[in-house]
Amino acid sequence: MTDSRLPLIATDHLLPVDDCWNRIGVHGDKSCERLAAHVHCRNCEVHAAAATLLLDRYALVRDEAGESPDAEEEDGRTRRSTLVFRLGEEWLGLPTRSLAEVAAVSPIHSLPHQRSLALLGVTNVRGALVACLSLVELLGLEKGGDIAGERRIVPRMLIFSSQGGPLVAPVDEVDGVHRIPLDAVVDPGRAPDLAARQFAIGVVNLSGRSITLLDEGLLLQAMARSLA
Repeated sequence: MTDSRLPLIATDHLLPVDDCWNRIGVHGDKSCERLAAHVHCRNCEVHAAAATLLLDRYALVRDEAGESPDAEEEDGRTRRSTLVFRLGEEWLGLPTRSLAEVAAVSPIHSLPHQRSLALLGVTNVRGALVACLSLVELLGLEKGGDIAGERRIVPRMLIFSSQGGPLVAPVDEVDGVHRIPLDAVVDPGRAPDLAARQFAIGVVNLSGRSITLLDEGLLLQAMARSLA
């Protein structure tokens, strides 16, 4: 997993969003005169306007696919660094290069007049509002179906790297980063019950699990379109 940190406000030539919630709001010194009426910053029109401005910025930029995922030779086999995670009952994989980091779950604040079913709202990442999207909706997966068992399961948030700035998506569980051998990847056309078929580039068996490998370019494009 890369240790790089993404700029949380897209593009340098745009005016920065005033994160007053961190200065004088609930995450600051609470001196804002609007707090008495709104109780929490997420109920304030200033917070909503900032979130809308941020989403408008994402809509201006489209992520372009074209670069091949990182792959390296190891033990005589070409392997790709892949993050494996779970949504419901489905195990999925993405090249680590498409991700900035895996983070703990943070509250998601819904927005008035949601633009799409995939847009859950915004969440706070290191003091900045970041659009939060449902991969279940984007990938067309069945909701629910959590895996039961005695082991401890910790939901996480994936922070994606995109040209328009970071995007966040909650997942039910992260298994970790694996070096997937490309010669073990099966063509998705040979898997009749494949999850997220339109985004799949292959299937691989890992520790007894069938992992659907996703096309990062197609997924990031779908995420960007959901914000338009």
